Amino acid sequence: MASIEEVRAGITLANQKASESLGALQQAHSQLEEAQSSLTRVTEGSAQADVNDANGQLQQAVQSISEVQQLVQTAISTAEGISQRL
Repeated sequence: MASIEEVRAGITLANQKASESLGALQQAHSQLEEAQSSLTRVTEGSAQADVNDANGQLQQAVQSISEVQQLVQTAISTAEGISQRL
């Protein structure tokens, strides 16, 4: 079984990796918002249903990334709590 210090070190490493992922998620979030904005701008006035579908799908992707970011932040906070109780 791992020592308390090994567990704390493992939690610290996990939180570092999770924190790094938040940067990548934020970048993806920003890129998708830009993609949606661009698509909306260039297809303005289009009567094609596909345009609305594509915009909706991009919006859903942005929302999903926001949800993932919140989950990662909650996981980091929970793991920090575990480490503090050791």
